[in-house]
This record gives sequence, C-alpha cells and structure tokens, in this order.
Amino acid sequence: MSEQGIQEADPATQQDEVPREAEREVVIRVRDLKVAFGEKVIMDGLDLDVMRGEILGFVGGSGQGKSVLTRTILGLVQKAHGTIEVLGEDVDTLNLVQRRALERRFGVMFQQGALFSALTVKQNIQLPMREYLDMSPGLLDEMAMVKLDLVGLPADAAEKSPSELSGGMIKRAALARALALDPDIVFLDEPTSGLDPIGAAEFDQLIVTLKETLGLTVFMVTHDLDSLYSACDRIGALADKRVIAVGPLATMLASDHPWLKAYFGGERAMARMPADHRKEAV
Repeated sequence: MSEQGIQEADPATQQDEVPREAEREVVIRVRDLKVAFGEKVIMDGLDLDVMRGEILGFVGGSGQGKSVLTRTILGLVQKAHGTIEVLGEDVDTLNLVQRRALERRFGVMFQQGALFSALTVKQNIQLPMREYLDMSPGLLDEMAMVKLDLVGLPADAAEKSPSELSGGMIKRAALARALALDPDIVFLDEPTSGLDPIGAAEFDQLIVTLKETLGLTVFMVTHDLDSLYSACDRIGALADKRVIAVGPLATMLASDHPWLKAYFGGERAMARMPADHRKEAV
C-alpha cells in the first residue's frame, strides 16, 4: 500500500463523526450569574453552557433556583450581575426590536402547562403566532392543526377548552404552543410532573423524537429520574448557588458532592437507573 493510502486509512486523520465537546456550538452561555431577591441570594457565580441539538436536564434541590434560572435566561427575572448569551447574542446589548426577534426563536412550556382557561386549545396555540406573525385566519387554523398533530393530539382537541383535557393532553397542548413559532430552543419546566409513569415515558419519548426530527435544543428543568436517564443527553446539577457538575450520567455518578451522591445514589435512584450504569454508582 502506498504512503498516501496509509494516510487515508488512518482514522486519526479522519474527521470525527461526532463533534467533540469543544467543537460543539454553544447556544446558551451563562457566566458568573448572580440572582437575588432582596437579601436572599439564589445564584452566585453560576456558569453553564447548553450545546446545540442536545437535551440538557437541569436538576437541583427544591427551592434552589432551577426555574429561576430558566426565567432569568428568558429575561423574566432580573439578574444582579453576570452575562447571558443566547444564540450568539449578549442579551444585555439588545434593543427592544432585537430582543423580540430573539424571543421568536424560543419556545417555552411552563410548569402545569399554563394554558389560558378562557381560550380553546387551538386559540392557545395560535397566541404566539398572532403576536409575532401576520397570518390569515385560515393559515392560523392550518398551522395550529399541524402543531397539534406534531405533539400527537387528535384534531378534535383543537376546539376543546383546557378544562376538558386530561393531564397528559394539557402537557401536549402546552408543548404545541411552545412549538408554534418553530423555535431553535425549547425551555421545559417540569414537563412530566403530575403524569403517570406511562404518560411520562411517552412524553419523554415525544421530546426525544421532536429533538431529532426538528433539530431542537431542549433545556429541561426536571426532578424526574426516568427523564434524566432516558431522554437527556447531559445533566446539569444546581447546588450551593451554582452549577456543581455538568455532563452525562457518568459524570454525575463520579462526583463526590454530597447532594449528587444522595440524589443519584439513593435507593429510589438506583432502582430506576439503567443496569449498565448501576456498577458506576456503587
């Protein structure tokens, strides 16, 4: 074989099929973030990167600030200091027009769905479209039906009010609204809370499928161990007012931090953990 042939066959000279961590695009970059409500400091010195095309599960103790971080990234909570860059934009430097253009690239599903009770499911889904897009009534109806189908809801759900839906259907309707503007990033706040195990597993699979088919980046605040194990590409853990670890499940299991050891090493976590990871947790 020629020297050229040897070089071509050498895997070290070929481009990796899966980009290494340093080569992946960061779509949310948080640095030295501090958030406080009066004298109560929620986060201080928090750093976090979210990579394009991943589902990042974000965990932490109750009341530690998981949802606050989401709202701070979205601009709903004011930070004391630090920087937040989303899709390459420093949010502090944007004017109102630029900020609204960036917001169009977000989809948000709040805890418990937060659907407007006085509106039908279809009208709830159309709200972001009416705010940001100039579309005819016919096209609005057509697009709402597309989003319903995307999340696995039947067509007759469109004219129902939220009170007529089951818990699982409310979650899916809220997700359809979050997808209304074809976002780049979807923020999910405890998306499987209140669902039975079958419904939660189906919702997790829906998120994974949507990520793969639509190329979404998903920031998922959750305490659901099954979601962390089955749906998330990486996990970020919040404790001591900052991110104490971020990475795949193996990173969480290797940490000596007391909260992580209690969270992932407890009896309930071990029972739910995939078999191939249990030895790492022992």
